[in-house]
Amino acid sequence: MESSLDVLAAGDAGTGPRTLAEKAFETLHKAIVTGRLRPGERLPIEELAAALKMSAMPIREAVRRLDSAGLVENIPHRGARVTELSIADLAEVYEVRLALEVLAIRRAAVRFDDRREDLARLRLAALEQMPDDNSAATSAAHTAFHYALYQAADSAWLQRLIRPVWETSERYCLAVPESRRLAERGYEHEAILAACAAHEPDTAALALHDHLATTANSVSVAMGGEPLYELGAPAVG
Repeated sequence: MESSLDVLAAGDAGTGPRTLAEKAFETLHKAIVTGRLRPGERLPIEELAAALKMSAMPIREAVRRLDSAGLVENIPHRGARVTELSIADLAEVYEVRLALEVLAIRRAAVRFDDRREDLARLRLAALEQMPDDNSAATSAAHTAFHYALYQAADSAWLQRLIRPVWETSERYCLAVPESRRLAERGYEHEAILAACAAHEPDTAALALHDHLATTANSVSVAMGGEPLYELGAPAVG
């Protein structure tokens, strides 16, 4: 049976990265976020280098970047491993998401215009056509919709800060596929978009807060924990 390291090369990023280190980073990053490299899995440098047909140096650089992004942890005397999933980490990830993404949606609602609304509605329509599963295509469509909203915040820093916690939360959604229920919860996306289109930042913030909190609570309960957040909590600006 093939190991996850054996199949890495077949799924590497084909976007033409400029350096071997970038190629290694993109390939390993995608494998971790999509669950092909599992939580706790060892990342032996030499084996990764052989799988990706490159030397150890770009692999080490890629692993260092993944460590900085929170997707990999270096354990003394044991080497690098994919970061484990835990309820404590889940709570921290969503605490940060609730702070950053609620701020972004507030800013977006103030700045929303017809062009941004049209784009967001196109992205939402595309999402609604996807199967209600955890496939890469459905995850990409879900991400594209949310980012169509957050980009309207006109903040490069918010974009940079949201991405790593978004990607980490994707790992939890993959581990608990029932947490999203995109078809059942489509009205939540509609409510967030409608509030932005109406230039109602408080309504948009509360709708997004409850949208994220519902997912976090579902994942926590599925992992054996308690719900993490109350719904309807005021989203303070």
